[in-house]
Amino acid sequence: MNIYTTDKIRNVVLLGHSGCGKTSLVEAMAYLAKMTTRMGKVTDGNTISDYDKEEIKRHISINTSVIPIIWEDTKVNILDTPGAFDFVGEVEEAVSASDAAIIVISGKNGVEVGTKKAWEICEKYKLPRMIFVTNMDNDNASYRQVVQDLQDMYGKHIAPFHLPVRENKEFVGYVNVLQQRAKRWTSHGDVEKMDVPEYSKENLNICRAALMEAVAETNDEFLERYFNGDEFSENEIRQALRVNVAEGGIVPVLMGSNTLARGIFTLMVDIVKYLPSPEKRSCSGINTKTNEIFNADYDFSKPKSAYVWKTIADPFIGKYSLIKVNSGVLKTDDIMYNHHKGVEEKIGKLYVMRGNKPEETKELHAGDIGALAKLTSVTTTDSLSTQKNPVAYLRANISTPYTYKRYTVKKKGDDDKVSQALQKLMSEDLTLKVENDTANAQTLLYGIGDQHLEVVVSKLLDRYKVEIELEKPKIAFHETILKKSDVEYKYKKQSGGHGQYGHVKMTFEPSGDLETPYVFDQCVVGGAVPKNYFPAVEKGIQESVTSGPLASYPVVGVKAVLYDGSYHTVDSSEMAFKVATIQAFKKGFLDAKPVLLEPIASLKVLIPDKYTGDITGDLNKRRARILSMSPEANGYQEIVADIPYMELYGYNTDLRSITGGSGSYSYSFVRYEQTPPEIQEREVAKRADKG
Repeated sequence: MNIYTTDKIRNVVLLGHSGCGKTSLVEAMAYLAKMTTRMGKVTDGNTISDYDKEEIKRHISINTSVIPIIWEDTKVNILDTPGAFDFVGEVEEAVSASDAAIIVISGKNGVEVGTKKAWEICEKYKLPRMIFVTNMDNDNASYRQVVQDLQDMYGKHIAPFHLPVRENKEFVGYVNVLQQRAKRWTSHGDVEKMDVPEYSKENLNICRAALMEAVAETNDEFLERYFNGDEFSENEIRQALRVNVAEGGIVPVLMGSNTLARGIFTLMVDIVKYLPSPEKRSCSGINTKTNEIFNADYDFSKPKSAYVWKTIADPFIGKYSLIKVNSGVLKTDDIMYNHHKGVEEKIGKLYVMRGNKPEETKELHAGDIGALAKLTSVTTTDSLSTQKNPVAYLRANISTPYTYKRYTVKKKGDDDKVSQALQKLMSEDLTLKVENDTANAQTLLYGIGDQHLEVVVSKLLDRYKVEIELEKPKIAFHETILKKSDVEYKYKKQSGGHGQYGHVKMTFEPSGDLETPYVFDQCVVGGAVPKNYFPAVEKGIQESVTSGPLASYPVVGVKAVLYDGSYHTVDSSEMAFKVATIQAFKKGFLDAKPVLLEPIASLKVLIPDKYTGDITGDLNKRRARILSMSPEANGYQEIVADIPYMELYGYNTDLRSITGGSGSYSYSFVRYEQTPPEIQEREVAKRADKG
C-alpha cells in the first residue's frame, strides 16, 4: 500500500438503516476505483466488506469493515457499518475514527428509523455529512420524496445536488442542480451532455432554490444578497459549499444506483472535494505526565500517538488492533507506550486492512487508519504514544447492553473453552458482557438485543467449536419475614458412645435492613447455652439464609435472637447446636409470615411522542409504576418508571416492535419489593415440584 499524507486522506463512515445499500455502495466504489473486476452481491456472499460467515449466512453486516478506496491521488477510508440496531457498538466504534459520514437512504424505502438514528449520531459527534440516495434504478424510488422528507425534518441544511433522469422507466442520467445541466450515462461508462427534460424543470427550480437558500444561510453577506434577488456565481457557490459542507452547515444530497454503478463517480469526486481531510479536524488528549491538554490535531510534525478504535480477534486471520493515527508518523518497528496498561510494545509491521485482508505498509501518517498485529496488552479504546510524551485520549462512548439470557454449556467439560472463547469475543465486541450470578447459580450473557445474542451463539460454534444454549434467566428473588416468631428445637441423637445434643430457643423477626441477610444476637442468662456454642448457632443461621425455606431463594432482613436452650456436658457439640439452629430457623421463618421479594429496576424509555400511549399501556401490563413523563428534544418523550426485573424480559423486542425501532431504554437496580401473592404462589409451587 502506498503512503498517503494527511491532506490526501478522507475517513468516511457509511451510516443508515439496515438494507439501505451501504455494502453494495462499497462494491460499486471499489469497482469504479478498479480495485475489483466485478461487483459482489450481499445475496451471493462475495462482497469485500461482509466477509464474516455470520454476515454471509444472514445477508446483513454485523461488523464494521474498513475498505480503503484509492481515488486518483486520495485515499478514502470507507468504514462500512451495520445498519441492524443490535450492532450499534460497531457503529459507535467506527464513528470515533471518522471525520465525515455518508448517510445512505434507499430511494425505494425512503427515510427510515435508521436514517434518523444516523443523523442523530452525526449531530452527537459533530460529523460533516452527505446523503446518498440508492436504488434509483428502481421504478418505485422517489428521490423527490426523500429530499422533501429530509427538508421537513432538518430544514435548510439539506441541499440537493442532483436530480434523476428517467426514460422509459429506466434510470439513464442526472441533472446537476448547481450547473442546471443534464448528463446521460453511455454504454462506455462515461457521460454525455443532454437537455434537461421538461418534466424535471419544475423540480430543478425547487431544488435549485433549496440549494441557493442553503448557500445564502452560510453568511450574512450572502443572506442579504439572496433577499435582494442577487444571483451567486458558480465559483461563489462552490466556495461556500466547500467551507460549509466540511463544517456541517450544508448537507449535500446525491443519488445513484449501486448495482449499475451510476452516480458513484460523482459521489467519489464530491467526497474528495467537499468532505474534510483529518487536517481540517481537531483532536486532543491529555499528556499524562504533565496533565496538560495535548492538541494532536492530526499534525504529522507532533510526537506520534494513536487511538485503538476496534479489535479483530478472529482465529482464522489473527488479532489486529485497528488504529487511527492522531499525530506524528507511525513507522515499522516503532515502540509505542500504552498508558492504560503501563507497558511499551514494539508494533512490528504496519498494516492497512481491506475487509479481512491485511496489506503491509511502511508508514501511516497522522489521520490515517491502519492496523497493528498481535499486540498482547492492547484493547479497544486504548491510547498509544511515546513514553516521552504519554497521551491518553477520551475513550469512545459505547452503548451499554441491557438484554440478557442465562446460558448453559451443552457439552460436559467445555466450560473453560466457552469462557475463553467468550473472552475473545468480548475483546472484539464491547457491547457483549458475561456476568456470573452466583446467588442463582447461573451465568448471564448480555447483549444489545436477541439477534446479537444469537450471533454470539453461532460464532462460538463456528469459530471455537463450542455450543451453548440460551434460556430465560432466573430472577434473583429474595425471601424475608413480616412478623415475629418464637420457636424451640431440640436436636438429640444417640447411637452408641457419645450422642448428639443441642437445644435452642430463638425468636425471629424483621431486622428492617433488607440489604443484610441477617442480624444475630443472644440474651442467654445463667449459662443455659454456653458461650462457646454461640458461634455454632450463628453458623447455623449463616447457612440457613443462603437458601430460604419458602422457595430456596436467599434470605434477607432477618433478626435472630438466641434467648435460651440447654446442653449436655458429654453429648453437646458445635455440630449439634448448628443442626438445631438450622431446624429452628426453618420452623421460625415459616411461622413469621414469610414473603418473596422481587428486584425492581428504574427504567428510562426514550420514544417519539406519538408512541407515548402505546408504551404507557404496555408498561402498565408489565406491572410498571410510571413516575414521570417529560418532553425531550426532536419530538421525543422520556418515560421514567419503576418496573419488576421479571417484566423486563423480552422488553427490547416489544419496544422495537411498538416504535418501529425508534425507541431506546436503559435501567438500573433500585430496590427489592414484596411480590404479588400470585407470583409468590407460583414460585413456591415451582420449588415444591422440584422436591
